[in-house]
Amino acid sequence: MLHQIIDPILQMIRDQVANWSYLGVVVMMAIESANIPLPSEAIMPTAGILVNEGKMDIHLAALAGAVGCVLGSIPSYFLGLYGGRPFLQKYGKYLLLKEKDLDLADKWVNKYGDITFFVCRMLPVVRTFISFPAGVLKAHFWMFVASTFIGSLIWCYFLTWVGIEFGKNMEVFVDLWHKFDVAIVVVGLVLFGIYLKHHLKHE
Repeated sequence: MLHQIIDPILQMIRDQVANWSYLGVVVMMAIESANIPLPSEAIMPTAGILVNEGKMDIHLAALAGAVGCVLGSIPSYFLGLYGGRPFLQKYGKYLLLKEKDLDLADKWVNKYGDITFFVCRMLPVVRTFISFPAGVLKAHFWMFVASTFIGSLIWCYFLTWVGIEFGKNMEVFVDLWHKFDVAIVVVGLVLFGIYLKHHLKHE
């Protein structure tokens, strides 16, 4: 069921990476880091599969992913910097973001400093949207860029390695995916439902 939807998307991503090589990784990871949920969890493992096939280099693939993350994060950072809280108050509901979410991020930054953005770059989902709060909170730009690059590089290395292992055991992974796709959908919907309930309930 799920694989009938996901497989064509994964194939599209693989085709783009295969055709554009490292440039494809840069472009798609930039899109993913610009608040557009094109999952890095599909992009970088695809590059890893190509590494396993001898068509890409793991170090260059991870580097391309990290560069893409930085390029995509900068516009989002400046949108937060110059749009600020008024932008969040006006449009945040469309992103399922609330003022208290930004307040929580503010507390994290005050407590842990710029390391917050480094850690968030290695967290699924959160990494896609962290650049905007960084701008709103007026994080030091060059520290933000450095944290984004280093954190993303680690993340990209990890996902590329996953892709390499996936490529070595392609048939096993695909068979498991197709057997448990219904369970994956159910778990995903439950988690998303909990998120919606938390963010949309009346204050």
